[in-house]
Amino acid sequence: MDYQDIVESIDGMATLYSFDILPDGSYSEIRLMAVNKNNDYMLHFSPDSPEFYPGIPYRKYWMDLNFEEYIYKCASKREPLYSYINAHGGWLKGIYIPISIPEAVSDDSGKKTYFCLYTFTYEKEVEAESFSQHSTEVSNAVVNISIKLHESQDFAKGMASAVSDIKAFCGAKRCAVYTVDTETQKCGYIDENGARDDDLDRFAAQMGRTPYETALMWEKDLALSDCFLLKDLELIKERDPEWYHSLTINGVSNMILYAIRHNQTLVGFIWAADFDTTKMSVIKETLEMTSFLIAAVIANHQLVSRLEKKSTIDELTQVNNRNAMNDRVDRLRSGDDAAPEVMGVVFADLNGLKNVNDTKGHKAGDKLLYRAAALLKIAFGDHEIYRAGGDEFVVLCPDITEEQFMQQAAQLRTLADSTSDVRFAVGCVYCTGSYDIIHAMQEADERMYRDKEEYYTMHPERDHRKRS
Repeated sequence: MDYQDIVESIDGMATLYSFDILPDGSYSEIRLMAVNKNNDYMLHFSPDSPEFYPGIPYRKYWMDLNFEEYIYKCASKREPLYSYINAHGGWLKGIYIPISIPEAVSDDSGKKTYFCLYTFTYEKEVEAESFSQHSTEVSNAVVNISIKLHESQDFAKGMASAVSDIKAFCGAKRCAVYTVDTETQKCGYIDENGARDDDLDRFAAQMGRTPYETALMWEKDLALSDCFLLKDLELIKERDPEWYHSLTINGVSNMILYAIRHNQTLVGFIWAADFDTTKMSVIKETLEMTSFLIAAVIANHQLVSRLEKKSTIDELTQVNNRNAMNDRVDRLRSGDDAAPEVMGVVFADLNGLKNVNDTKGHKAGDKLLYRAAALLKIAFGDHEIYRAGGDEFVVLCPDITEEQFMQQAAQLRTLADSTSDVRFAVGCVYCTGSYDIIHAMQEADERMYRDKEEYYTMHPERDHRKRS
């Protein structure tokens, strides 16, 4: 029988696989026997893909341990299988059919060859009818986890509650959701107790990596698969020795790693250690559904966080913006924020910005603003820095001694004097006892303007304020 004829008889995307069961009962690697024209993209998924020939090892093109398990089970047990999974940011509806090819099933050594036809469809949107076609155990678990995700308005609390359910369902000793923001390259670690950034940093440091580097390496370790459900750590030992070392020193004997993707973008991982390996099939089904739900929650949280950041952070200088300053002042005046016993207030105006904009262009002016903000961060990095307007910055320094406050203000001037372009007019006020933050800021502003006048009196050639 011609293998290609088998797959070309299928209207959808189809592939034919084979493997051997050896006399000792072990399985050989899976071979790719034929791919129909509708699924030809598989052979060219990577620019490094080898030239196809019937019988080429499947792993030359792809690797998905869970998919391989389905192929082995379908063909060896002679039973069709169905799967509907969240994979690579979309939904795969797959059908596995055992195929009999009598002339190829055995040889003189006792080896037997089995064949599996796999046909599938891929959609970006979930299909409600297919989504519901799971066992009662899996469906109940997914519903319960979904409820936990949305019980709290607090992202970390809701995720921690869901992690607790996932941990219990998997029978795992440890479980967490590892969030990944590819735009900011920031990661988070949430277990049943909530956000645990200290564990995140410690875990990554054991591998000699940053948290984001850890996420990138996990993507590489998965090797185009969406998940690991490993009964032992031999595969990790082979692919990622540093991770293997970290797992072993923490007493981990088996593990789950499930990629969480939203619109094909990685947003996190479900991580579990020392789970109940007798439940691998239902765990996989549950996490396939759960990862879809968790992905939406993480993506929404990241979007809201970015919007909040944009509303409070100055995009150019990456310090707090005027909205954030006004909100902070309002909260201090209303009593929503307890007023510190002492407060240092700095008004810093960037001298010469208009001249740079007029003579060198706004790109040069933006660079000057960025450099000015960098000096403010060096001098006052432990305090609240705001860009109040075009060339004006405000710094609030709660709970600081007067000596330290004046030293940091002096450091700002020294830093600026060491550059060829940044010059500040600075006004400082140190408040103790009963004070009004608005009056303090007004006084600092007035002192800044006096300092600016002195600067332009000493350097009249740089005063372009009145030129039109």
